[in-house]
Amino acid sequence: MAGLLGQAAAAETSHTETASPAASSPAPSVGPTSSPIPRTATPKPSRTSKRTESAGLPKRPRGRTGPGGSRLTTGTKGVALTFDDGPDPANTPALLKMLAKQHVKATFCVVGTNAKRHPDLIRKIVAGGHTLCNHTWNHDLKLGKKKPAAIRADMERTNAAIRAAVPGARIGYFRSPGGNFTPQVVKVARELGMTSIYWKVDPRDWDHGKHESDGAHTSHLISFVKKHTRPGAIVLSHDYAQPDTIRAYRTLLPWLRKRFTLIALP
Repeated sequence: MAGLLGQAAAAETSHTETASPAASSPAPSVGPTSSPIPRTATPKPSRTSKRTESAGLPKRPRGRTGPGGSRLTTGTKGVALTFDDGPDPANTPALLKMLAKQHVKATFCVVGTNAKRHPDLIRKIVAGGHTLCNHTWNHDLKLGKKKPAAIRADMERTNAAIRAAVPGARIGYFRSPGGNFTPQVVKVARELGMTSIYWKVDPRDWDHGKHESDGAHTSHLISFVKKHTRPGAIVLSHDYAQPDTIRAYRTLLPWLRKRFTLIALP
């Protein structure tokens, strides 16, 4: 995760972090999954692994419980917009301005290396009244398979980078890159005071087809979120290296506000 490579780099990877909401009978979450790619330097949009089944994780999370015991819904009628992999100096400021203009609070799942590199953006996120979520130090898709001590060290290092920017910042949530939760990683997060969050709606904003225009991709994101968002949904998107996502939310924010109560996870 050393430096932003932009949308082109993000498109090279195949998030979502990205899998991706219940009625009286359990219903699967919305959105397909894709294969994770190990991260070593610059964080790219996260994704859900096609190997989750072999890893012992549920292929299709049901009800209110996601993989490893993570949270799948807000638990209320409120809809939570979550943005992963940042902060990104090219996209996060524009998103924060839009959220402020629409009086919407969101949840930012930040990568430790990016938090360290852009402490000013962490301060702006907190100043805007948004919720912080730990998204690992270096977007480690295999963190959940490591020993508890290694998992804890990664989470604590990420929290320390966030709090170096905002001393005493509340970090109440954790999201495993690729949605690759295991009971062990959920347990360690809970011991550190963090609730693990999955998602219900995944428009796969990272998945920009090679022959798909920016306009077509933006239109897809808008229509997908409109079609699948329901009360209580956690919606997954990315502010890192996804300018089409920022464009989509110019339309989505006012549309969602008219139909749902948009909340930052408490």
